[in-house]
Amino acid sequence: MSFQSIPKIELHTHLEGCAPPSFIRGLAAEKKLDISKIFDRNGGYAFRDFDHFLQVYEAACTTLQSPEDFRRLTMAVLEETAAHGVVYMETFVSPDFCGGGDLAAWKEYLAAMVEAADEAEAKFGITLKGIVTGIRHFGPEACKPAAKCAAETFGDFITGYGMAGGEMAGRPADFSYSFDMAREAGLPLTCHAGEWGGPAMVAETIRDLGVARVGHGIGAIDDHALLDEIIERGIVLEVCPGSNVVLKAVGGWDAHPIVKLRDAGVKVTVSTDDPPFFHTTMTAEYEMLHRTFGWSEDDFRAINETALAAAFCDEDTRARVAKRLEPAQ
Repeated sequence: MSFQSIPKIELHTHLEGCAPPSFIRGLAAEKKLDISKIFDRNGGYAFRDFDHFLQVYEAACTTLQSPEDFRRLTMAVLEETAAHGVVYMETFVSPDFCGGGDLAAWKEYLAAMVEAADEAEAKFGITLKGIVTGIRHFGPEACKPAAKCAAETFGDFITGYGMAGGEMAGRPADFSYSFDMAREAGLPLTCHAGEWGGPAMVAETIRDLGVARVGHGIGAIDDHALLDEIIERGIVLEVCPGSNVVLKAVGGWDAHPIVKLRDAGVKVTVSTDDPPFFHTTMTAEYEMLHRTFGWSEDDFRAINETALAAAFCDEDTRARVAKRLEPAQ
C-alpha cells in the first residue's frame, strides 16, 4: 500500500506552522534577523514543551512581514502538502500575524494568499481554504479584531473562524463575543480544546462557543457522557496524532485515543497540525496509523469521507474534491 499516493483531506493545519525551517531561515537572512536560537543543530525547529513551542512559533512568524512573504509561504506549503497526496486543505491564518489585526492590511495579505492558492491549485491539484483564527493567549480583546476580519472577508477563500494558541488561557466563555460575531456573519466555527484541558474544556467549548468542530479534542475520551453529547451533536474532532505524541499530550502512539474515539462513534479526522515542527507529513501519519492500529485503505477512505463532509467549503468545492477522492480507474 502506497500511503503517499492515497488522496487525502486535511482540516487542521496552521499556515505559518507549515513553513519549512529552511524557508524561515531564508527569510531571516533576507531581513537580517537573528532567530538562530529557534533551530537545532540539524536545522530543524527546537523546543522543549508546548509553551516553548508557542514561543518558537511566534519567533518564526517575525520573519513573515509582508503579503509577498505570505504568498511565497503559501506556495511552498501547498507544493509540499500536495506531494503527500493532499487534495484539499484547510489552514488557520491569523490577522495578528498579517498586519496586526488591521482590516485593510489583512485584506492585502489575504489577496496574496489567494493568489498563491489559485496558482497552486492549477499546478498541484490541491484546494486551500482559510479559517481566520484568534490567538487565545493574546486574550479575548485581541480576538475581536480577528473575528471582525473573518466577518468582513468571509467568502470563497475564508470559510470559517476558530481559535488556537495556549488552551489554558481563560475559559471558552471569555471568548464568546468573537465567536458570536463570526457566527452572526455566517461562518462555521471550530476551536482548539481538549489537547491539554481535558474533557471539561471540550465540554465548555462545545456549549459556550457553539462550534461544529473541535481541534484535537482528545481529552473527551475521559468522559463518556461528553462522548455521547459529541456524537449526538455530530461534532467532528480534528485529530493530530503526530503532534500529540511529539508535544507529549499523550504517552506515545500506542496510547493515542483516536481509535477509541472512533470506535465509540465519534467522527474523527486526521491532520498534521504544524508538520515541520513535529517531523511529520500526512504520509507519515497514515504510516503510523497503519503500523500502530492496523488501519487499512478502507479506514483511510472512511476518514477522508468524514473530513469531506465536515469541510468548511461550499457544495461545488465539496463535489469537486469528492471526485479527487475516487479511486483511479
